[in-house]
Amino acid sequence: MTPIDLGAITAIDTHVHAEVSVRSDPSARQLPGHPWPEPTVQDIADHYRPLGIAAVVFPVDAERMLGRPPVANEEVAELAAANADVIIPFGSIDPGRGASAPATARRLVEQHGIRGFKFHPGLMEFFPNDQSAYPLYAELEALGVPAVFHTGQAAGGSIRLKYSDPLHLDDVAADFPGLKIVMAHPSFPWQDVALSIASRRENVFIDLSGWSPKYFPPQLVQYANTMIKDKVLFGSDFPVISPERWLADFEASDFRPEVREGILKGNAMRLLGLS
Repeated sequence: MTPIDLGAITAIDTHVHAEVSVRSDPSARQLPGHPWPEPTVQDIADHYRPLGIAAVVFPVDAERMLGRPPVANEEVAELAAANADVIIPFGSIDPGRGASAPATARRLVEQHGIRGFKFHPGLMEFFPNDQSAYPLYAELEALGVPAVFHTGQAAGGSIRLKYSDPLHLDDVAADFPGLKIVMAHPSFPWQDVALSIASRRENVFIDLSGWSPKYFPPQLVQYANTMIKDKVLFGSDFPVISPERWLADFEASDFRPEVREGILKGNAMRLLGLS
């Protein structure tokens, strides 16, 4: 499959979940309250290609806490290679996997083409600035791939909010200045903390996933229009929110015309080394 034609796509969705394996039972993929079945990487490619949007796709390695394995990083990479015109593969490694984590990250990058990694501190139950995770961050910094961290509130009453305070990421950003860090989602109830970090740390970005733009806090829109306009990224959190809905609400939002292209595509191109 040919690589992404950056001139042809209109946006890069930097936050898309691979929820189930292509080898899973299709009848088990429809969850109550969801308008569509949980998507495989192939489903995501088929959804995004007609929209002219590329997608950063990742699993979440929360097996230690949830008791079930995620979609394999290797499957994400394999299907991304088969759909390279629209899919950018990220992996996920729970730092709780210990000493094997850095070597696993290097193998996934060098042998499978993984372009970055997703961490969910609440589901993985770790503080991002815990020193036990630092060897993994050091490997990602050396490899030159970004790290995406869930921040703020998460669905599910069993998830402890304390792990997702973005303040913990200030330590990580300071200790690993060469590691590009993405704080995922409007960081409720710590939005001002996230904005402070992003405006002070050159290596920290914010993605706008998980919320419709019409519900964004006004200070987030203000900063995205000014101080951090080059560090804000389009993200839908699909399948939670469809890219179509997110983009329609973004069009009706108060983001300035001159920053919209950067949010939709340009900033992600620089983050991912595509420009």
